[in-house]
Amino acid sequence: MIHPHTYIHPSAKLAPNVKVDPFSVIHPNVEIGEGTWIGSNVTIMEGARIGKNCRIFPGAVISAIPQDLKFEGEDSLVEIGDFTTIREFVTINRGTKERGKTAVGSNCLIQAYSHIAHDCVIGNNCILTNNTQMAGHVVMGDWAILAGMCAVHQFVQIGQHSYIGGGSLVSKDVPPFIKAARNPLSYAGVNSVGLKRRGFTIERINHILDIYRVLYNKGLNTSQALEFIEEEYPATDERDDILTFVRESGRGIIKRYTKGNNDDDLAI
Repeated sequence: MIHPHTYIHPSAKLAPNVKVDPFSVIHPNVEIGEGTWIGSNVTIMEGARIGKNCRIFPGAVISAIPQDLKFEGEDSLVEIGDFTTIREFVTINRGTKERGKTAVGSNCLIQAYSHIAHDCVIGNNCILTNNTQMAGHVVMGDWAILAGMCAVHQFVQIGQHSYIGGGSLVSKDVPPFIKAARNPLSYAGVNSVGLKRRGFTIERINHILDIYRVLYNKGLNTSQALEFIEEEYPATDERDDILTFVRESGRGIIKRYTKGNNDDDLAI
């Protein structure tokens, strides 16, 4: 399973059935779970913790030191969950002392040429499409999708089940369950297609839609809208997730696009 034209440091810990193709290099202080395949010309550097049944395609570099001038050589990690696929020439940098690790969840797809910087946290079942560039300290919730060539500002929060259109510059937080698109990046409706695919009922989707109509369409400021939602809508997991996300947003949430926009694309 280990091609002779590879270099694996003696201290690296690989499960017995890990497959490593030729010309890959695995540094010390690396752990790789069973069933994982490492393609050719992959570099896995110190501090990588890779789960079971992952696939890492040629040219990827996992757990290189952060591209951060305040990094002082401290011990840190990259953690990658089970069944995650990392395509060609992806780069994932390890953490700094701020968080201590960069984490990518299970069942994720990180497509070619994407970059995940230091201290990012990517949830489970996420997709980063080709050429997505993610700065440090970004947090991305479960089932979120970034379409191709998105650029994400440092410290941005991306909510669960959200979808961000291709070529977007993401400089504000993106709340859960929504679509975001246009320039500047704006609220573009509830991600109803994605939610249906994941088993959300029409009633749950309409409940989410009603909440966002208050937040974005009712003419209230954010504080007023949150107060109205909390008073007028029954407590559900979705309602509470939205309220918590918006209240805890550090960079502020994206706004509604105003030029010629309407609600036609929001109907279920």
